[in-house]
Amino acid sequence: MFSTAQKSMSDIKTQEIIGNIRKIREFRNYTQDYLAAKLNISQNAYSKIELGYSSITLTRLIHIAQILEISLVELINFSGEDVSFIKLTEKAS
Repeated sequence: MFSTAQKSMSDIKTQEIIGNIRKIREFRNYTQDYLAAKLNISQNAYSKIELGYSSITLTRLIHIAQILEISLVELINFSGEDVSFIKLTEKAS
């Protein structure tokens, strides 16, 4: 079981990752509808992921990183401030 401090740290990191997903999605000019369709879920279900209302599995996180054309490590460690490194990655045709 997680202690309260560990759970809080985990929650903070999860919120950071969710924020990274939103920022990179917006940078790519992808809509929630677009990501939802790629994930085979409803837009409402995807919205709940970005709002933190739904838990996100590792498998789903990997799939989101692929759609956003960013490595999982970069997605997790993204500071949220500088999106210039994303520009270096060519968007898939």
